[in-house]
Amino acid sequence: MSDMSRRTVLAATAAAALVPHAALAQTAAPILKRKVPQTGFMLPVVGIGTSQVFEFENDAAKLDERKQVVRNLVAGGGSLIDTGASYGTAEANVGIVVAETKTRPQLFLATKFSSRDTRAEAEAELKQSLVRLKTNYVDLQQAHNVNDPSFSCAQMKEWKAAGYCRHYGITSSFDAAYEALAPVIRREKPEFFQINYSLGDRDAEKVLLPLARDSGCAVLTNLPFGRNSMFKRVAGKPMPDFAKDINCTSWAQLFLKYNLSHPAVTAVIPGTDLPKYMLDNLNAGRGPMPDAAFRRRIEAWWETA
Repeated sequence: MSDMSRRTVLAATAAAALVPHAALAQTAAPILKRKVPQTGFMLPVVGIGTSQVFEFENDAAKLDERKQVVRNLVAGGGSLIDTGASYGTAEANVGIVVAETKTRPQLFLATKFSSRDTRAEAEAELKQSLVRLKTNYVDLQQAHNVNDPSFSCAQMKEWKAAGYCRHYGITSSFDAAYEALAPVIRREKPEFFQINYSLGDRDAEKVLLPLARDSGCAVLTNLPFGRNSMFKRVAGKPMPDFAKDINCTSWAQLFLKYNLSHPAVTAVIPGTDLPKYMLDNLNAGRGPMPDAAFRRRIEAWWETA
């Protein structure tokens, strides 16, 4: 993704370029936090997704960039990093970054195991994740890509009772799984539910987001930029005048604030590979959020953008 595709604008003084990124993050107000309904935990609303962007090997430059991303996240009041056992080298790289930045106490680490695992396979994936992440517990363990309406959270509840995870949940990023997910949410009422949702892909609004809210699930939204397709759609276009009314100075902030303004959404986890993108994303968690009327205004604009 190019710099122009993000249209990154940092809300800082003309001397900002001379300020270290982590220090710059600390100059702004802390980002908003929202409550995890079933536990009361207060979670900052902007986090990091690591699929693809943390998947690399033997690349010192990328590793240093990701370290600064995490430092910026923490300095700006964020904590959530979402990864997965199936994300290639991402989970191990997260473990290295967290250990070398010494940020584990400030972080809310989330990972995933395959929802198709046998019980023994799931136990093995959990142990592998803890080793890779260099920790003895994760803040959130999730069953990845649930597509079986009879899926049970019982094993994750056991892990929570044993102290291996502090929260548990289920995930998907595929529309084809939506029909199977609904009965799982109704029956299991997981503490977290993660789903693909964006201004450009609002299908989760029809059933799953209201159902998750009514079931007491905290909701994490992945792919909030539509795999970057949304940036491509607005490339070269001016931001709408109304963006300033909710303090948005970049496309990323506008897209994330729309996402966060849905009443069911707890936090967003955009894939974040560069420190300046982290600073930009954090600003989506500050200042006014769109209300229902403003959301409709954004939607109407998007349909003709």
